[in-house]
Amino acid sequence: PLPTAPAAARPSSGAGGEAEAEGPSGATAMLRHLLLKLRATGPVTVAEYMREALTNPGQGYYTRRGGIGESGDFVTSPEISQVFGELIGIWYISEWIATGKPKVFQLVELGPGRGTLTDDILRVFNQLASLLSKCDVSIHLVEVSPKLSEIQALMLTGGKVQSNPEDKSAYMKGVSKTGIPIFWYRDIQDVPPGYSFYLAHEFFDALPIHKFQRTEKGWHEVLVDIDPEVPDKLRFVLSPSSTPATESFIQPEETRDHVEVCPEAGVIIQRLACRIEKDGGAALVADYGHDGTKTDTFRGFRNHKLHDVLRAPGTADLTADVDFSYLRKMTQGRTATLGPIKQREFLKNMGIDLRLQVLLQNSRDAATHEQLLHSYDMLMNPKKMGDCFNFFALLPHHRLPHPDKKHKPEPKSPLPPVAGFGELLLK
Repeated sequence: PLPTAPAAARPSSGAGGEAEAEGPSGATAMLRHLLLKLRATGPVTVAEYMREALTNPGQGYYTRRGGIGESGDFVTSPEISQVFGELIGIWYISEWIATGKPKVFQLVELGPGRGTLTDDILRVFNQLASLLSKCDVSIHLVEVSPKLSEIQALMLTGGKVQSNPEDKSAYMKGVSKTGIPIFWYRDIQDVPPGYSFYLAHEFFDALPIHKFQRTEKGWHEVLVDIDPEVPDKLRFVLSPSSTPATESFIQPEETRDHVEVCPEAGVIIQRLACRIEKDGGAALVADYGHDGTKTDTFRGFRNHKLHDVLRAPGTADLTADVDFSYLRKMTQGRTATLGPIKQREFLKNMGIDLRLQVLLQNSRDAATHEQLLHSYDMLMNPKKMGDCFNFFALLPHHRLPHPDKKHKPEPKSPLPPVAGFGELLLK
């Protein structure tokens, strides 16, 4: 059990003492900033700790570096294989066709990382240019990190962008190498309304979570505080009484003893659901997560290894598994939801095996062969990403057959199945 906030200290999973050894990179600056804050205000919620460590303007992990890729702190699926992004591109095209090929196609990506995924999707759009020829396609990236938006601009436009365009809601715009306009925004609310496809790949897992622990006296929130016995070290404590968050975020029917809730994810899912209900389109969420079954998933990554979440804040990526049952609840019935289904099932349904065969046949050298098989294994192996990553979709209700209309005669034409969540039927 964790100590309650003002209670006696005990060694906890949190460590911060080694922070001085992190060098003058700003790790200690972030820790010092947090220590000052905690001394002034007392313990903070895990959400506030996470928000500071990741997005504090001066020292936050994403603001300063955003360590994606081989040299960074974590590698994402699009960095592993181009096939991943291509199949997601095909998913959007297949949904676009299923809804009657509307004349406008906005692809909105939340937290686009280095832009690799968008780049792979744009390649598919380019290959299918004849199909999309009568459609007005545009890309809208929601990115808060100035560093990452520069990397995205280089990757997608070759660096030809203008910052502060006339269009006031976007802070930057450019044209992709294939001639498609790209806009950058700080907030999803700034993205223009209209028929849109939304993409959130490894986006929700980095949003700040609140943590709660059930005790004999009811629910208490887990907080971050200074360890009274070890100077400059952080530890987890329990709130002495229930906090406002406990009242609002714990569902009365909750059976778990430890729960993580991400209210920001709830707000964003609500916004997506409202937009899809009003303007049509779909949202695809790919992330590691669970369907309301897991408890303690808050963890840190640094140099591709697990890293103590309370040590050297600002130098490691902090994430928590996405609770898809919470996302489903937060759509409040505005849209239909599909999934979560395991990444390996989704990619199999999307035809990854066929795509792999084609790429293997087209590559002559052994090194490329090796790389293709290795990346396929990373994405599909249940022990690697195959089982821990999930796909989850929001779609307008009319896109799916209503379960209660089973006995009535079918409408003029049966609805095509949603790719990825069932077998992909390519005519």
